[in-house]
Amino acid sequence: MSIQNTNSTPAVPIKEGLLLFILAAINFTHIMDFVIMAPLNPFLTEALSLSPQRFSLLQASYALSAGVAGIAGAFFVDKFDRRTTLIFLYSGFTISNFACAISPEYYSLMTSRILAGAFGGVLGSVILSVVGDVIPQERRGKATGIVMAAFSAASVIGLPIGILLADVFDWHAPFYFITLLSLIVLLFTWFKMPSITSHVTNLDFSGTLQKIKGLFLNPNVRWSFLFMSLLMISGLTVVPFLSDYLVKNAGLSKGDLYLVYFFGGIATAISGPLTGRLADKFGKPRVFLIAGIISVIPVYIMTHLPASSYTWILTMSSIFFIFFGARFVPAMSMMTSSVELRQRGSFMSINSSIQQFSSSLAILAAGAIIVKNNNGSLENFGICGIISIVALVACILVSFKVKQVS
Repeated sequence: MSIQNTNSTPAVPIKEGLLLFILAAINFTHIMDFVIMAPLNPFLTEALSLSPQRFSLLQASYALSAGVAGIAGAFFVDKFDRRTTLIFLYSGFTISNFACAISPEYYSLMTSRILAGAFGGVLGSVILSVVGDVIPQERRGKATGIVMAAFSAASVIGLPIGILLADVFDWHAPFYFITLLSLIVLLFTWFKMPSITSHVTNLDFSGTLQKIKGLFLNPNVRWSFLFMSLLMISGLTVVPFLSDYLVKNAGLSKGDLYLVYFFGGIATAISGPLTGRLADKFGKPRVFLIAGIISVIPVYIMTHLPASSYTWILTMSSIFFIFFGARFVPAMSMMTSSVELRQRGSFMSINSSIQQFSSSLAILAAGAIIVKNNNGSLENFGICGIISIVALVACILVSFKVKQVS
């Protein structure tokens, strides 16, 4: 299926399938870069002698950098061709991952993660802006599900390979892997990504500032930002320390940690597109509500898990990831539909910043709450689970305030 690119130049047909493939491929490496830190927790804490607090700083540095970059990005993302913006950001993202790969110690790794966050933070918002720009409302849920299925693909393919590489070699190896994949995707994007300029505005700095101010004066936008902030707090109080908890408390070996992400990824690869179709058919807010309520159960179980059999760990972690993803697909589709086309790029960039600031807050809070015992086990992870559930309940209540306008 083709979509007509509406701008001042002659219309150029955009192949929807090809465009979604490119966006999903970029999102695959982008998401893998973001989520790889969580399963690498046991490897990094051992190799670099990190406490939960130092690891949380490492994680939060990426999120904080992405948040600042997202705010800056709001001033330019709607001024340029989406293709140009994506290639620029993705090039910087690839270089940053190479810097992570060659980092010799903690502080150089943190610096490299800050750079990766700066490029990756804006990259994610541009990807979703493209979906909102060219995919009609009636297919946007399905399209968002396809692009967000990159999370599942990263879990099924990327994270297991990354964990195995870290186990066989060391923690640097996954970043070399991401760099190589990113170079391949970057070349493909350069040759195949179509030009998308229907959103372009010619506002000056003051005009852009007024545009952003106008966003915050919109009650629906404010509810949307609060909605996403609570959703990120709910997820990031748990996910960064889940792998370390499974190894140190639940009895899973580091070498078998990839199985958690492999089976969880397969489950979400199936459930993600299905969730998108259900969201299109029954309504995005309704599907989010159901997924959010059900997800409370696996969140509580996973954060209070005692030493358990591999079968139980893999079953519950897979259910956890299914509903973790099932919340995000309708949520992100709700966000792209909550503003008009002319505001979407700036809105998604600021939204990305709010996501990242909320994530860093959640990660730092979790790092301050969790305590490592003398035997290496973690205490107070259950408290993080309770905070996650409370934030999720608040998020569900706020979701009723978010209206779909485009």
